[in-house]
Amino acid sequence: MVRRRLVIHGRVQGVFFRDTLRTLAGRYGVAGWARNTPEGRVETVLEGDEDAVARLSAFAREGPEGARVERVDERDEEPQGLSGFSIR
Repeated sequence: MVRRRLVIHGRVQGVFFRDTLRTLAGRYGVAGWARNTPEGRVETVLEGDEDAVARLSAFAREGPEGARVERVDERDEEPQGLSGFSIR
């Protein structure tokens, strides 16, 4: 189990970024949350199997159709045993 926090910069709000993350997280069995920040970014925390979290991290670098990802800040954290995936 790993936990990774991502802050995604660029044109990432208003393009179904968080909802797509939630859909993919359910598909891959990843727990966590995603939220828009006041600065126009998307922040997400992902917990799960290393490969599944890596898949979502890779998606975050591209984003859904309509997004323009400029940069992703990523850091590992201690897992907290989250369950489910929510949009905040």
